[in-house]
Amino acid sequence: MPGSPPVFPAGQGDNGIDAMKRRDTGILGERLACDFLGKNGYNILETNYRCSEGEIDIIAEQEETLVFVEVRTKRSEQFGSPEESITPAKMERLRAVAAHYGQNREGLPASWRIDVVAIQLDRNGRASRIELIENAVGDA
Repeated sequence: MPGSPPVFPAGQGDNGIDAMKRRDTGILGERLACDFLGKNGYNILETNYRCSEGEIDIIAEQEETLVFVEVRTKRSEQFGSPEESITPAKMERLRAVAAHYGQNREGLPASWRIDVVAIQLDRNGRASRIELIENAVGDA
C-alpha cells in the first residue's frame, strides 16, 4: 500500500538492524574470547551467567583463581577502543555479579579477579586484535 511504512521481520528495521549487528558482534567476540582464553590456560566453567545483579560473559578458572571475564568487541574505534567502553557503572555491576556468583556456589577457589578481553574486528569480521587485561576491574 503506497505511503505505508515498511514492515520488517522481528529484530530488523531502523534500530533493529543495528541491534542485530551488535548482538552478532558480541556473540562472535565471546566465541573468539573463549578460544583465546582456552589457548592461554583458562578452563572455561560457564558463559553468559545472569543473575539479579546483571550478567557476565565468561567465568573461568586459571590455576587457583576464579576469573570473571568481560568481553568487549568492536568493529571500529570511532567511539574509542573496546576496553574504553567499560564505564564505572559497568565495573560496579561486574563486581556485584562476581560477588553474587561466589555467594551461590560452593567449592570455588578463594581468590578471584575480573579480567577484560578486548577484541577489535576488521572490516571482514576477523579479529585484528585480541588483548587480555588481567585484573582490569579491581576492588571498589
